[in-house]
Amino acid sequence: MASDDQLRCEIESSGNDQFGNKVKTVKCFGKLVNDTTNKLRETVKPLLPEGGKIVIDLAGVEHLDSSGLGALVGLKASAVRQGLCILEFANITPRILQLFRVTKLAEILTS
Repeated sequence: MASDDQLRCEIESSGNDQFGNKVKTVKCFGKLVNDTTNKLRETVKPLLPEGGKIVIDLAGVEHLDSSGLGALVGLKASAVRQGLCILEFANITPRILQLFRVTKLAEILTS
């Protein structure tokens, strides 16, 4: 069984965006797979009630499986449902973008 150390998440505060929203960036490094999705959820979920803008930077994600994709969709849905923050994904690699397109989630996750 793989351990959570396959995924590392770092939170950076970036000040405010042009609309005055606090911006926090969650930089992800490693594999976003079944064994590591809790690490991402545990990092992002506490930020949602704070409001503002949360950017999940996927540049360092080497591999994404269906569980990882489900975690991204779930976080986006939680952000929309709570209505307190804007959750966006940045630096989506071509490989991950292709997965978004194949699963018909590109429009939801990239808008």
